[in-house]
Amino acid sequence: MADITDIKSIMYTEKSLALQEDGVIVVQTTPRMTKNGLKEVFKEFFGITPLKVNSMRVNGKVKRFKGIEGKRPDTKKFYVKLPEDAKIESLAV
Repeated sequence: MADITDIKSIMYTEKSLALQEDGVIVVQTTPRMTKNGLKEVFKEFFGITPLKVNSMRVNGKVKRFKGIEGKRPDTKKFYVKLPEDAKIESLAV
C-alpha cells in the first residue's frame, strides 16, 4: 500500500522545470511505489487525478570514502502529467 511518506521529494532540475511548463512534475520516491499507488496518493492528498504516470528506476551509485565502499539508495522517478487546470500550491517554485 502506497503512502505519502514514500514520496521523497519533488525534483527541481533544469529539465523538470521545463517539463512543469507543460504540466508534468517529477517525483522521486522509494522503489516500492507503483504507478497506481502514486495515483492514489495524488487523489487522496492533493485532490488531483493524474492524466498519465511514467516511471523510471534509478539505481544508487557506488561511492568510496577513505577507501570504504558504500552505496547510495535506489530510488524511483515518476513523471506525472497533471490536468491543465490542476495546480498544487505547495509545489510552486
